[in-house]
Amino acid sequence: MKELMLGNKALARGLYEAGVCFASSYPGTPSTEITEELAKYDEIYCEWAPNEKVAMESAFGASLAGRRSFCGQKHVGLNVAADPLFTLSYTGVNAGLVIVVADDAGMHSSQNEQDSRHYAIAAKVPMLEPSDSAEALQFAKLAYEISEQFDTPVIIKMCTRVAHSQSIVEIGERVDVKKSYEKNIPKYVMMPGNAKKRHPVVEERTKNLKAYAEKTPINRVEFFTDEIGIITSSTSYQYVKEVFGESASVLKLGMVNPLPDELIKNFASRVKKLYVVEELDDVIESHVKALGISVEGSNILPRIDEFSQNLIAKSFGKKISEGISLEDEIPARPPVMCAGCPHRGLFYSLKKRKCTVLGDIGCYTLGAVPPLSTIEMTLCMGASIGATHGFNKMLGAESESKTVAVIGDSTFMHSGMTGLANVAYNQSNSTVIILDNSITGMTGHQQNPTTGYNIKGDPAGKINLEELCRAMGINRVRVVDPYNLKECDAAIKEELAAPEPSVIISRRPCALLKYVKHKPPLRVDAEKCIGCQSCMKIGCPAISMKNGKAVVDSTQCVGCGVCSQLCPKKAFVSTGNE
Repeated sequence: MKELMLGNKALARGLYEAGVCFASSYPGTPSTEITEELAKYDEIYCEWAPNEKVAMESAFGASLAGRRSFCGQKHVGLNVAADPLFTLSYTGVNAGLVIVVADDAGMHSSQNEQDSRHYAIAAKVPMLEPSDSAEALQFAKLAYEISEQFDTPVIIKMCTRVAHSQSIVEIGERVDVKKSYEKNIPKYVMMPGNAKKRHPVVEERTKNLKAYAEKTPINRVEFFTDEIGIITSSTSYQYVKEVFGESASVLKLGMVNPLPDELIKNFASRVKKLYVVEELDDVIESHVKALGISVEGSNILPRIDEFSQNLIAKSFGKKISEGISLEDEIPARPPVMCAGCPHRGLFYSLKKRKCTVLGDIGCYTLGAVPPLSTIEMTLCMGASIGATHGFNKMLGAESESKTVAVIGDSTFMHSGMTGLANVAYNQSNSTVIILDNSITGMTGHQQNPTTGYNIKGDPAGKINLEELCRAMGINRVRVVDPYNLKECDAAIKEELAAPEPSVIISRRPCALLKYVKHKPPLRVDAEKCIGCQSCMKIGCPAISMKNGKAVVDSTQCVGCGVCSQLCPKKAFVSTGNE
């Protein structure tokens, strides 16, 4: 049976058909839907882990137990999981273990655009790279065969365009693969004496994988002409095919680590001019040059941002077929906090007090954009607390009285706890604000350890943030409602003045959660409104100015009342009694 599928859904289907029994991931765009789709199969145990390191370690445990396992993350998530990844290369697996990493060239939802192929090379593990949904399904199944044949974890590298585009796939049947666990201390206990003996195993495996790469059909030549040859992979392959058609021969790589030296040499010998088309770093190009082959690519194509048909055509001086090119400039649609977002009132209070705010990864990073313009630093998951600790240690009292860290509930569970432990242990007088919106918001409303529900929405263990912070050595812990500006302002003032570490939990559910009951929308009494624009200072998308008066879009307003607390003339009134 054939079906039109999103790349991530197709990959999940491939994992299901491969007989995966265990899946552990941390949500991160553009990888999130893979695990969400897997959770729909009752045969697979699925979970959201607190972070990617835990997810990979859990997947390894399931593999050790003899069940095919999976863990998924975005590219920056693989940074977090790098510690177990590199040693997994030494231990190998029992049942197959597949790791999916989704890169985000163009930074649609990321703080950098790193190239995950470097991880496969550095860790000496094979990496497959599908170019459409059909290959996503096919490669998922193949990855388990490679994993068990070569005793290695296998990485599948997705990218935003493949993950979030749709193409036709053919659905197959699920297989059942189970292995028994056998105690093997020299293989699985990586203390120095054992690890030293495992490194030669990794090198021999790499040699065998290189031989496999030469013959696998996922590395294939499409020969049309000897004038131009292009080596490419992933979504770049699709762009090359659309731009060149049969006017260029192509070596399409489905396995990007290790690379097939002899196949590359043979292909290069058959064409007069050789190019590599690859997004971000010149990984393939550098490898080809190291083989002594003359090749171009990075000299005509950028090493930043994602590619497109237009970009490749322009770089090669070609015209695109009619119907492909996007000539018109698409209007920008910058992200904003939603109407009724619980973070807005808290950020307004921080701005009012002229606080220095060190931020974190999540929806609340939008606190850095006008008109709030409050967040002054965002580095990576969990960094806000550690950065605030170091900032305050260096600047002392002048900083402690006005600097705060802001971090979401899911991000706090991911990697913020260790930062808070550092604050408590090394006693910096730092104020931490946990923005608890009762969900993992930025990636599309996934559960986390503080919500009390698992990936399927069933009741699960729930961590109490207040008790956790106190148990970590923080004596001053208080909860505020971010819709109440006076309460927020008082809490910020008092905790910044306190001579010890403190935590403020700003707690209100995300306004987009289905179970949240909103108040009737507000409207502006035009006779009372004096056009002072005080209400515009919070940047709510439901409020605008028209003919010198504030106007509320009732289709967006959730009646949170934050704007009414700013209005000096009480011009905002509820429509509930009208």
